[in-house]
Amino acid sequence: MKKIITTIALFVAVISSAQGKFEQGMGKAFQLWGEGKNTEASDMFERIAAADKTSWLPNYYVALVNTTSSFAIQDKTQVNALLTKAQNVLDVEMIKDQKNAELYIMQAMIYTAWVVADPMTNGMKYSAKVMEAYAKAKALDPNNPRAVFGEADYQLGGAKWTGVDTKPLCVQVDKAIELFATFKPETPFSPKWGLDRALEAQKNCK
Repeated sequence: MKKIITTIALFVAVISSAQGKFEQGMGKAFQLWGEGKNTEASDMFERIAAADKTSWLPNYYVALVNTTSSFAIQDKTQVNALLTKAQNVLDVEMIKDQKNAELYIMQAMIYTAWVVADPMTNGMKYSAKVMEAYAKAKALDPNNPRAVFGEADYQLGGAKWTGVDTKPLCVQVDKAIELFATFKPETPFSPKWGLDRALEAQKNCK
């Protein structure tokens, strides 16, 4: 009996230790990202993803860091490298789970980044795919503020070219802000970003 208890205690200790490493690693990666060290943060998230294949979050953040980094870069070769990496890691998680709204939101962001990088070439190619990805995210989780806001924001961004009425879109931005107020992330590391961008869009709407 004592041996069994010792084995269980060791097993629990190993699990706790593994959780501790995951949390420490994620915390460190977020710290690097917060310091503007995007490449180092991405590398850190990649290492965590390689060590822990049960969580979708490390690869999600590899995709998010690389996609958001691409918006600030003009060099098309660099943009291509960042977005290809983002797509590759997202594909890994999409194969495992097609019912995660956050993954579809991330997919929409990657497509959006391609459009922003080269609107003339990629606008027609990716715009429908952006909307399709957001529609899937909303179907899976209608109260996800990033899905509601992302869809409206993408259409607002293109409104000056499409001539679409922005009033209903601004209503969706308001709705997203309300949803941000009640949204509860599943874990401390689950996505919770987007409110600042939604508030900015709300100001522009007014």
